[in-house]
Amino acid sequence: MAADAAASSGAATGAADIVSTMHSPDHDMVLILDFGSQYSHIIVRRVRELGVYCELHSCLSPPSILSKGRIRGLILSGGPFSVYEDGAPHLADGFLEAAEAAKIPILGVCYGFQELVHRMGGKVEAAPKREFGHADLQIKHAVAEGAGHASLFEGLGETSPVWMSHGDKIVALPEGFVTTGITTSSEHASMEHSARRIFGLQFHPEVQHTPGGVTMLSNFVKNICGCSCDWSMKGFVDEAVATIRATVGETGRVIGAVSGGVDSTVAAVLMNRAIGDRFHAVLVDNGLLRKDEAVNVVKRLRDECGVSLTCVDASEEFLGRLAGVSDPEKKRKAIGNLFIEVFEREAARIGKCDFLLQGTLYPDVIESVSFRGPSATIKSHHNVGGLLDVMKLRLIEPLRELFKDEVRHLGMAMGLPRDSVYRHPFPGPGLAIRILGPVDKEACDLLREADFIYLEELRRTGEYDKIGQAFAVLLPCKSVGVMGDCRTYERVLALRAAATSDFMTAKAHRMPYEILETVSTRIINEVRGINRVVYDCTSKPPGTIEWE
Repeated sequence: MAADAAASSGAATGAADIVSTMHSPDHDMVLILDFGSQYSHIIVRRVRELGVYCELHSCLSPPSILSKGRIRGLILSGGPFSVYEDGAPHLADGFLEAAEAAKIPILGVCYGFQELVHRMGGKVEAAPKREFGHADLQIKHAVAEGAGHASLFEGLGETSPVWMSHGDKIVALPEGFVTTGITTSSEHASMEHSARRIFGLQFHPEVQHTPGGVTMLSNFVKNICGCSCDWSMKGFVDEAVATIRATVGETGRVIGAVSGGVDSTVAAVLMNRAIGDRFHAVLVDNGLLRKDEAVNVVKRLRDECGVSLTCVDASEEFLGRLAGVSDPEKKRKAIGNLFIEVFEREAARIGKCDFLLQGTLYPDVIESVSFRGPSATIKSHHNVGGLLDVMKLRLIEPLRELFKDEVRHLGMAMGLPRDSVYRHPFPGPGLAIRILGPVDKEACDLLREADFIYLEELRRTGEYDKIGQAFAVLLPCKSVGVMGDCRTYERVLALRAAATSDFMTAKAHRMPYEILETVSTRIINEVRGINRVVYDCTSKPPGTIEWE
């Protein structure tokens, strides 16, 4: 799946001409302004799960952004700041006034709530008792129901468990606002102004630890904002196809790297549906793919989906470039640079193309527009951004506005097989970063066979779909073992299974021991060169999902 990672870092392509934003102005939209919260992306996901399109933008965005599309609601996210401190982020001058003038309902969450209070004349102070974790919200239904409009808490009881995460508190509301909820530590845990349709929640309705949070968000976007719930992947297909055709034109040609991963597969099939054989897909077999991967990708994309696909066997080149390289960053850079060389060579053979397909997803976009800005580099991404300038290509990103789960739903909506759509992610550098230490063909073959057995058993037992990502890692050490009457001294293999839905945090999957026992026995018996298997129980953080 080199191309999935290669096609996932559009935010890093500098001044590339991105031409493929897919949002249709015909959809109602909720605008979410990010103040740096780790939960901001979850708000986006929750609103979209309600069938309402939404986008995340920086809290520093100018009021003019309110003229983008049919904005029906505004949500201000949480953040790790204190509104009264120097350097804290604030809404642009005139933003609230512009939103109210456009009659756009506003919901502030945590820091966003405090920003509303601070900007409109209320008072926020450091709390004598901080509130982190579970709290019970006492809802003042009488106030909300008597206000003459839809209630944020409609459908909830008098008490609702919520998740708090704040060290400041509201001590005085702005004029005209009323308290709609309290906790033992917050006398103003929620507020509203019925006439102005402005609401505030001190807690996080978007997280799972607030069971009634989805109901609150639903009440806001549906009942208060009046949004039409018409955002779906089935509808997205037709919109995306129309936009691609309009962008590429009647004669334009597109080239793109594919890998068999979810993102590149869905992007390729979507592009093929839009412009047919004017899209040219290239699969680079770098010798670092999973067992039979290249053969299966060709079968699935070219033979079954009708994509114009060329497979280039460059395995000897890649393994030669990696000879003696142990440092993971040097591995990534070597693979990425050679990938560009091979791709450029194949593109020259295909002939002139106008666009480069890239499978950028919305989390990449979110990182680039977040108030915090791009995060520190934990690992460099394997991308084809360098091709844009070298080949004079324009960038087309049909999945740019989608989360991973939406991409999967899009694949299903286009009729792709479930086992293709719900495959676990595979890193761009492939097995090279799952072989700790130097990479050679022998190590790749060992890991390929062991990883195949591991995933085969997970699928056979039904455990595969319970896991976000599972794989094997070949360690740079050997251990003593006994097989029959003989002493062995062979490689150690680690098994990894991450329980996660967003890949930003993860826990080790609680693997049934019987499965571990079967996998270990099979690998040691069937893969010559491995005599010990261990299981990785590390969470993210402090670890990462991949080992390198």
